[in-house]
This record gives sequence, C-alpha cells and structure tokens, in this order.
Amino acid sequence: MPVVTLRYFATLRESRGVESEPFTVAEGETAASVYAKVFPREHAGGLRVAFAVNRSYVPPGEVLVEGDELCFLPPLGGG
Repeated sequence: MPVVTLRYFATLRESRGVESEPFTVAEGETAASVYAKVFPREHAGGLRVAFAVNRSYVPPGEVLVEGDELCFLPPLGGG
C-alpha cells in the first residue's frame, strides 16, 4: 500500500499535535477521503479545507500515489 506524507497547517496542526506524519493509503484513495479519515470530527462538522499535493493546489478528488505530500490548508482568519 502506498505511503504519503501528511502535512498540517494552522488549527489542524494544533489539533493533530504534529507538523507532518507518514500515512498509508489504499490504492485510489483521494485527498478528501484521507481528510475524512484523519479529521472525522472536522469533516463531519463541515470544516472546509483546501488540498495541495506536492506543493500544488488540487481538487478534493485528487488520487494519491506513493511518495506524495498531501497538505491540509484550513481557512485563514484575519482582517
């Protein structure tokens, strides 16, 4: 099974307690399905995030492959 690196930012980093970690994915797994597994509460609560794979923004349905770096980017606050 492929292994990818998950990278967290902002509140998701605080929630997870680490900046990044390896994660084993199933063949054909998508960015959105990994998010739902890693952050079930946030996903169920409707927290919208952007996804980046290998430093490029991707749609939620992006299929992951061995060695990918998947970043979860929550909305940024401020004014």
